[in-house]
Amino acid sequence: MAEKITFQVGTNSIHIETGKIAKQADGAVTVQLGETIVLVATVAASTAKPGQEFFPLTVDYRERAAAAGRFPGGYFKREGRPTEKEILTSRVIDRPIRPLFPKGWYNEVQVQSVLLSADGENDPDILSIIGASAALMVSDIPWDGPLGAVRVGRISGQFVANPTHVQMASSDLDLVYVGNLTDHVMFEGAAKEISEADFLAALQFGHQACQPIIAAQQELARRSGKPKRAITRNVVPEEILNEAKSLAGDRMVPALLTPRKLEREAAVKAVTDEISQKLVQKFGPEKVTVFVLKDIFYYIQKEAVRSLILNSGKRLDGRGFADVRSITSETGILPRAHGSALFARGETQAVVLATLGTTEDSQEFDSYTGGNSEKQFILHYNFPNFSVGETGRISGPGRREIGHGALAERSIEPMIPLKDFPYAIRVTCEIMESNGSTSMASVCGGSLALMDAGVPLIRPVAGISIGICTEENDKHEISRYQLLTDIIGWEDAFCDMDCKLAGTEKGITGFQLDLKLRGIPHKHMVETVEQARIARLYVLGEMAKTMTEGRKEMSKYAPRILILKINPEKIGALIGPGGKNIKRIVDESGCEINIEDDGTVKIYSVAEEGMKIARQAVEGMTAEIEVGKSYRGRVVSIKEFGCFVEVFPGQDGLCHISELANFRVKQVEDIVKIGDEIAVKCIGIDDKGRVKLSRRVAMEERDKEMAKNA
Repeated sequence: MAEKITFQVGTNSIHIETGKIAKQADGAVTVQLGETIVLVATVAASTAKPGQEFFPLTVDYRERAAAAGRFPGGYFKREGRPTEKEILTSRVIDRPIRPLFPKGWYNEVQVQSVLLSADGENDPDILSIIGASAALMVSDIPWDGPLGAVRVGRISGQFVANPTHVQMASSDLDLVYVGNLTDHVMFEGAAKEISEADFLAALQFGHQACQPIIAAQQELARRSGKPKRAITRNVVPEEILNEAKSLAGDRMVPALLTPRKLEREAAVKAVTDEISQKLVQKFGPEKVTVFVLKDIFYYIQKEAVRSLILNSGKRLDGRGFADVRSITSETGILPRAHGSALFARGETQAVVLATLGTTEDSQEFDSYTGGNSEKQFILHYNFPNFSVGETGRISGPGRREIGHGALAERSIEPMIPLKDFPYAIRVTCEIMESNGSTSMASVCGGSLALMDAGVPLIRPVAGISIGICTEENDKHEISRYQLLTDIIGWEDAFCDMDCKLAGTEKGITGFQLDLKLRGIPHKHMVETVEQARIARLYVLGEMAKTMTEGRKEMSKYAPRILILKINPEKIGALIGPGGKNIKRIVDESGCEINIEDDGTVKIYSVAEEGMKIARQAVEGMTAEIEVGKSYRGRVVSIKEFGCFVEVFPGQDGLCHISELANFRVKQVEDIVKIGDEIAVKCIGIDDKGRVKLSRRVAMEERDKEMAKNA
């Protein structure tokens, strides 16, 4: 039986309906805001696959062109591989729901969201998160929800829940917030240097806005929810785990405290290999499988790392809890790149390249849901296997690479004055070494590479990651904790939080929270944000030793730009029939020329001579005669009362016989002949657009200038 529930978030009504569509799924709902509707359906396998060693959760969000009443672009007229927007939305659904599944339950779960209707005003990403939570709540799948989700904007200093795309154009904050009844669960987004206090206020605003969403899902589950299924957890036999812990004794801790990553991994491997052999000998290979060994050593290492932090006050690499690893950076490391930088923080290292192009190089994409359909600034992140000393499949960018690149991109973009810097900009981050928070290294290296390329950043941007190690009581409340600045990979793996915060010396520009916990209380987030601020300022100080602002001169290999303004009525003449004129200018000059509807002409060229040729051609075809300016023109016709002089192609004016010389002229032919080039000055334009020229005034001014310089 279909059930529908409606609730208010801010000034908007949201509707969740179940039992009408996709009834064979374990749980399915539609969520509607305005005329934007998403379907979210979830199914869990009845059993785990034999030998399954991890929880196989797949979250997939897809948009249909038909939802916006459009055809897909491309030859086949069918949706293909997921777009960047679809991948990022899938990730934003996945991250908050994943920690709430039972530990040790390895049945495959799929959560699929499909955009059914798009009104171009309300973004479906928030609805998809709500839908995933609601679908899991009404299903028989074990899951510790519900969650609420809301987009928070700030317009004229006021927070707004779920603003439209039109409203977001005026917002200095784009916060995607997910929370439960009491705590923060996930957030991500960007801001225009929002202060730490205002950012925390935005989190609290988002948390309050989530409460009616959570209440509505609880009511929907009460009405239509299925009883949760009984499950079987894969756990390591206690006798084997106890034996492994006994064999490890106190040997694991010294191995873990090895300062450098590769040496630490080797030391830990030596201990685990020895213990593994003894366990297999005692219990047999049937009981001590690869899965059992992985689980055992993950548990032992996790317990040891957390005990070192919480009980011994030690980090694996010997740093203090608030210390940032050593930082080195340099710029201009690659001769042909328009801008380049090397940024290293401990054993995390990024080589970053900046490329400048024309606005024609901006990325265009189909946008069915509204918002921008073009990107002038692009940041791409690459994570090769060698950066962690491993081999593996080599392929195109995965979801992680796209997500990390998007985080770094939105962190830097608020500081690029795109309206005043008419270039398309691409930053490519190549991770050379990885041991924690490569996305934040990409932010730092990206800022340096952009400045090296001559991009006039408003202020440099840096980023840092803060972790947390916690101990919970029986009620799953945090009873003890320790914040960790600039976490390394092992702390990310064995602790509970990865909170990335990027910004300038003035405020926050980008953020992302990932948790392994069910949620984190606001009071701990207050400390996290402050610790990140202190660390960010330190990183900015280290970057300032290398560069603090964009170079005044761009690379000789970067395109130069000249912006001219012409009368929009002359655009057709400049382009010419079938583009004949503009093609000729491009061929002769070697430049790229972009013409906008308002008469703005942008000329891009690497060669100065080419720029000069293009400028003269454009100005010659589009310039207009102005009163008070002198020109050199060609006599095109002669009359009894004067001659007509062509100043620009297709533009001429009358030089009356009285204006030919500073004495009385009997016949025009006594002074000029057809084809002569003469200097003239525009002395007037009448209300009918007729131009009056004077050779006499132009000659007098020339004589005065010569006398002055003599």
